[in-house]
Amino acid sequence: MKKEKEQKLRELFEGVYSFNKKILTRNLTPKKRVYGEELIELREIEYRVWNPFRSKLAAAIINGLKELPLKEASNVLYLGIAEGTTASHISDVIGTEGMIAGIDVSARAMPKLIELSELRTNLLPILGDAAKPESYAGELKEIKFDLLYQDIAQKNQAGIFNENARAFMKKNSKGLIAIKAKSISQQLKEEKIFEQEKEKLREEFNIIQSIPLEPFHSSHLMVYCGKL
Repeated sequence: MKKEKEQKLRELFEGVYSFNKKILTRNLTPKKRVYGEELIELREIEYRVWNPFRSKLAAAIINGLKELPLKEASNVLYLGIAEGTTASHISDVIGTEGMIAGIDVSARAMPKLIELSELRTNLLPILGDAAKPESYAGELKEIKFDLLYQDIAQKNQAGIFNENARAFMKKNSKGLIAIKAKSISQQLKEEKIFEQEKEKLREEFNIIQSIPLEPFHSSHLMVYCGKL
């Protein structure tokens, strides 16, 4: 772990910081890394460097996301959580009073996610198909979610997002979806795909901001939206 010289640490959003052209979150589990990320100590507080090449949400923040709908004690429904790279930084932000319900269809990713949840108790791993929200609705029925986050490389990305929004999200809650154009069509132009997906999202959401994720993630667009 690096001990950095005294420089200005700037808070970008609640729980998310900028330092030396890097973005950081305060480590909820000091001395513990999740995906080999750099640890930095500033004024005897340990931070984790949030790698934009490993996290689409970090890329969106660097590329100009105007608002991050996360704070201490937020509840997040995360579709496509995989092994928990991005979720671990969300975990840092929301703290022990918040909760991430992480859905993933991959049985291969689940052991590492479960191991992470044993260290980070604000993470609830659920093996399930995000395209079938009814299959895990029973596990989520007592939870009121503030944010729906999705990172799924499937053809019907907007449809999955909308279905889960209808099932679990209240009016005025927020959504963040990373749209992967090449998972939807190899023939259509990316701009066309993004516009089509945003039009589908408008069935359930008001579009607040769209952020291209290059150079960190090609053919990706992060869409930030509010539940109607």
